[in-house]
Amino acid sequence: MMTRLAALLLTMAATTSNAGIRQYQAELDNSQWQLSESSPLQCVLRHQIPGYGSAEFVSHASKLLNMQFTLHMLRKPDSKTEVKLQSVPPSWRPGVPSQPLTELTFYRQFDGELEKDDAWLILSELERGMQPTFYYQDWQDKQAVSVALSSVNFAHSYNQFSQCLNSLLPYNFDDISFTVLHHDKYGELTRESVEQLDRIITFLSLDPRSEIILLDVYTDSYGTDKTNMALTRQQAQKLKEDLISNGINEQRITSQAHGEKRHVADNRSDQERQRNRRVVLRIEPF
Repeated sequence: MMTRLAALLLTMAATTSNAGIRQYQAELDNSQWQLSESSPLQCVLRHQIPGYGSAEFVSHASKLLNMQFTLHMLRKPDSKTEVKLQSVPPSWRPGVPSQPLTELTFYRQFDGELEKDDAWLILSELERGMQPTFYYQDWQDKQAVSVALSSVNFAHSYNQFSQCLNSLLPYNFDDISFTVLHHDKYGELTRESVEQLDRIITFLSLDPRSEIILLDVYTDSYGTDKTNMALTRQQAQKLKEDLISNGINEQRITSQAHGEKRHVADNRSDQERQRNRRVVLRIEPF
């Protein structure tokens, strides 16, 4: 059986007049969408809702396409609140019916959040000129409330946002925070390791956070103890210089050469020696 609240919310969503409902929505003359952050690490599309707060879409650099929607509220919920999200036509499109999108819950002292699939659904509705609207009963005065995202002036900023999404790096901090690079017996990094180091340097050059970079360089037992220690010291210094030349603060880099110590495989075959010729690179928040 439909609850009284559910029936009320459905009735609210069925009409664009919504008399007696406390409504929050940007008007035609002040509806603005803004690409507030655009970088290969993060894209943020924001919309102000006068008197209520703002709506925000965020996507981060990652192997997988991701999206999160947050409804930022000036006044956070004081209790758990059930919410219905409807796609509502603007007033200048009479005859177009509203459509239910999803149901969600606002939790006490938290903003409203929707994950990838629902966030993309909201963007799709805005793109086709609809107004995704949240309906709920206020947790204090019990009055019916509607919070709408205006599609006015959306298209241009959404196009910028889409371009930003297309330029996001296909990896994130977790993908580079612990990396094992490999080198040959002369201390030269393998092709795959050079490519990975380039990805790490690119990310660090874009990441505004300060990090501590720890480098531990090892080799096999191909030469003498003295030769192997000198080889790893040389490579540790070269890697440090590469990072510094790409804008990484020298004070944040710690490197250590270990020679042929701490093998992870024996040295009876080329393949096993290759595993021992390695650089362990760790990145930690400062």
